[in-house]
Amino acid sequence: MAIEVFNRYENKYLMDQLAFERLYNRLLEYMEWDENNKNGQFYAISNIYYDTEHDALIRTSLSKPKYKEKLRIRAYGVPQPDGKVYLELKKKVFGLVNKRRTALKLNEAYAYIRTGIMPAYQPYMNKQVLQEIDYFLGRYTLMPKVYLAYDRMAMFCRGNRDLRITFDTNIRSRRYDVKLENGDFGEQLLESGQWLMEVKAEKTIPIWLSRLLSEHLMFRTSFSKYGNEYKKNRRNNPQLKERILL
Repeated sequence: MAIEVFNRYENKYLMDQLAFERLYNRLLEYMEWDENNKNGQFYAISNIYYDTEHDALIRTSLSKPKYKEKLRIRAYGVPQPDGKVYLELKKKVFGLVNKRRTALKLNEAYAYIRTGIMPAYQPYMNKQVLQEIDYFLGRYTLMPKVYLAYDRMAMFCRGNRDLRITFDTNIRSRRYDVKLENGDFGEQLLESGQWLMEVKAEKTIPIWLSRLLSEHLMFRTSFSKYGNEYKKNRRNNPQLKERILL
């Protein structure tokens, strides 16, 4: 069964292709590929982010509060209408990321968010997470705002599965045809050859990793895929510029 509750710290780093190649070759001395990255191949992740009519969730998030939250539907690849997806509630409190998710069929997830009526419980669902999402949906009137996908390579530390590192590239988004089953396409969020690395750990990172990041001049950055897509979209729409929160 896939892990459905996460509590961890996440540090992010942006890099170019050369830096990625140098770093990930060194990381393989300590880490191994995720089972989805057999033979070093990418796997695609696609998401729909939900927000209020006036983007209250992402605008609050960009103001860097001590607490923030968001809701999304996540799929691996392009799902069918009755295919398996995850409905995820992601919170961040004083830097600690808490992610809770439950498996649903895509059409169940759509209907649940649209109507606010919890689907009839099935064995593949997480009842506790559904109840938490139900409380969240009772506080907001949400609508699908953006489709956002990327290609991922992921690693786990040998002997310490709590340490996970992911590399995302080809980050693409669209604000039309905002349905997961409509295909895996969109406008590029980053320049070609750029990578976003995320170091995810329940506690502090090991000394060897700290030294490796320092050796390769890797410095933490604040980067939200949804947040950067939102700001880019507003910059390209002059009438909405005043709604960007820097």
